[in-house]
Amino acid sequence: MKKWFALMLCCCLLLSALSAFADVAGDIAAGEAMSHDELVEKAKAETGTFIVYGNTSRIETAAAAFSELYGIDFLSTNVKDQEIYTKLRNESGAEAADMVMIQDGAQLTDAIAEGLVMNFLPASVKGEVAEADQNPLVHQFINKLFIYNNLGDDAPAIKNVWELTDPAFKGRVIFKNPESEKVNMNFLVMLTSDKWSEKLAEAYKNWKGEDIDLGEYQNAGYKWIAEFLANCTFGKSDTTIAEEVSQETAAGKIGLFVLSKLRSSSVLTDNLTVAQYDATANGYAVEPFSGFMYPMYTMVNVKATRPYTAMLFIEYLMTQEGFEPWGKSIGAYSPIASIKVNEGDLTIDVWKDTLVVEDSAYILDAGVDVEDFILACLQ
Repeated sequence: MKKWFALMLCCCLLLSALSAFADVAGDIAAGEAMSHDELVEKAKAETGTFIVYGNTSRIETAAAAFSELYGIDFLSTNVKDQEIYTKLRNESGAEAADMVMIQDGAQLTDAIAEGLVMNFLPASVKGEVAEADQNPLVHQFINKLFIYNNLGDDAPAIKNVWELTDPAFKGRVIFKNPESEKVNMNFLVMLTSDKWSEKLAEAYKNWKGEDIDLGEYQNAGYKWIAEFLANCTFGKSDTTIAEEVSQETAAGKIGLFVLSKLRSSSVLTDNLTVAQYDATANGYAVEPFSGFMYPMYTMVNVKATRPYTAMLFIEYLMTQEGFEPWGKSIGAYSPIASIKVNEGDLTIDVWKDTLVVEDSAYILDAGVDVEDFILACLQ
């Protein structure tokens, strides 16, 4: 009897989930054909508190401005990625988020396949965003860069990432542990792809003047990862890494962290040099990359109780005004060309040419095996 009851309960939950998916899918299909004014009308007809989750603190600023503009009550929460994915699976009804802003394309691909979230592409931005960034919809690209302390006679103005594997850099490289930072793990996984392992092999030859000897390693990406991590110390967060590298006592140190942390008043920016800025100003390239770039996505929860409000908010986030909480400082780049970067920064096209860009398909295909290798390197 208990087994029968459990089976019936599972069936009811499944039917409920399928019904929610079908309802939101229909709403999104309708919403993508609507004008801005039609979306506003549908959103204002919805009731209840509009709930947003985002893994960026500035989501709350954007939600507050949206709320003031349209008179819609909201609850916005800055939540870590993994917790957002957990909440998407476990929360329902009035407690469930309507919309999420989230990173880690590999996990997001799984969440889409599970039927947890759906993509919404506003009609107003369809022609403004490159097709590759439309589904899932990229709200912004974020870069993590090699940034070094420029004090003293031993400033690590690197021109080749293999320099960071030299024993002379032991303890001088600061990075957030990829075991606790998924985008950092994804970056390292990307380096084992054919594209990046080949670039690393070429960069090694340019550095050493001889072909790379892989020894026990499968390709140059694996070798660089192992030797790079062996030289790293691990910071608690990108903010604390930026603060540490900027101190007068940190001469000779280099970090790999989010560029936008340079906006923080606790970071002594005069003591820091962005490797790519230096390379661009002096006409050379950091071989074969000067950091990495990953997207931040906007998605509608299939359990949304205010799906049209979620769609209106996504449309708002893709405007100049909606992007302002991120766009007012360096380190966040809209996929919409008309939303310009800050004065003195490099364009998104330059960054894409000089950084390792996250590829969720490769990460999903190779991730488990490469992650096991990386975790072994961290032991």
